[in-house]
Amino acid sequence: MHKEATAASQGSAGLVKGHAAQATNSSAGGQATKLHSIDAMGRCDMFYGNWVRDDSYPLYPEGSCPHVDESFNCHLNGRPDKAYQRLRWQPRGCSIPRLNPTDMLERLRGKRLVFVGDSLNRNMWESLVCILRNSVKDKRRVFEVSGNHKFRAEGSYSFLFQDYNCTVEFFRSPFLVQEWEIPVTHGKKKETLRLDKIDQSSSRYKNADVIVFNTGHWWTHEKTSLGKDYYQEGNQVYSELNVHDAFRRALNTWAKWVDSNINPKKTTVLFRGYSSSHFSGGQWNSGGSCDKETEPITNEKFLMPYPQKMSILEEVLHGMKTPVAYLNITRMTDYRKEGHPSVYRKQKLSEEERKSPELYQDCSHWCLPGVPDSWNELLYAQILVKQHQMLHQ
Repeated sequence: MHKEATAASQGSAGLVKGHAAQATNSSAGGQATKLHSIDAMGRCDMFYGNWVRDDSYPLYPEGSCPHVDESFNCHLNGRPDKAYQRLRWQPRGCSIPRLNPTDMLERLRGKRLVFVGDSLNRNMWESLVCILRNSVKDKRRVFEVSGNHKFRAEGSYSFLFQDYNCTVEFFRSPFLVQEWEIPVTHGKKKETLRLDKIDQSSSRYKNADVIVFNTGHWWTHEKTSLGKDYYQEGNQVYSELNVHDAFRRALNTWAKWVDSNINPKKTTVLFRGYSSSHFSGGQWNSGGSCDKETEPITNEKFLMPYPQKMSILEEVLHGMKTPVAYLNITRMTDYRKEGHPSVYRKQKLSEEERKSPELYQDCSHWCLPGVPDSWNELLYAQILVKQHQMLHQ
């Protein structure tokens, strides 16, 4: 089995200013974040462990957050079982604190936390908005800065927590590099992917205080025209290029951009690993399903092979000069085959979907409340570790 990379690279953070690393008591569960346990978190692999039942979860009641996208709102869409909401991630070498939303908001006071990537990072972004919002007494003081909820069609989206003057934002950038168009015959255009250009939205988030990147789910042959006449560098469009080769080139472009444009004294950079899909009997476009799953995998021998894309990512991260904390959630998430929306991905089904709901399942994204809440607990733990390291350098 692949030996996973340890938690965070050592580094700096713009979050430490003015915030002492004192022990803080979580308002839910009374779990203390003590300095010795933060030391232990910094030394252990937070991403190697087990899921344990904890009836004090979820971190916000199902149906309580109006900002959950319909396709993630499994409770609203009629999912009857609840056990998937009551699992907590427990590393084997240390303990991580329950996410204390009031404490996290204090640490983010006056700052920007930005998620950049595909719809799985949107999943994580919505989760964090809901966790943090649940601790705010006057919910009217948490609102969408742009004033509408049609973010799926937008390039970016932002929530303001007015009492803390902080924003939690999402920038849609499924490849991290630039989707492009080139002219072809008779005024028509052809879509390509510029492996040598970072996505143009990067100028809007490069000065944020915390940036959580991801990519992976769009790097498939189906999403990239089978790799034929799609990948571009300079003026060259490759007639054919292997998806893993293209992925490596794109990540190298991203890494060079981070090293050239991010000030590590101001900005904490994290990269969240790939979360596995759990389609059985087919794929997302060929009748794959997961609606019969109600329990997680418990035996690691049934986990999927470690994705080659994540091995490529780890090589790129190790070659960077900028410290990047690696949220290596791939293996821990693979256990959670029961956490997907499956058939509970929308309220109003089309006639075709009603006739054969099993043919239209989402086994890639995650129900909320659910698995992405645990990713955000690991994000919170990383923030605690990085602040502690900065204060004790």
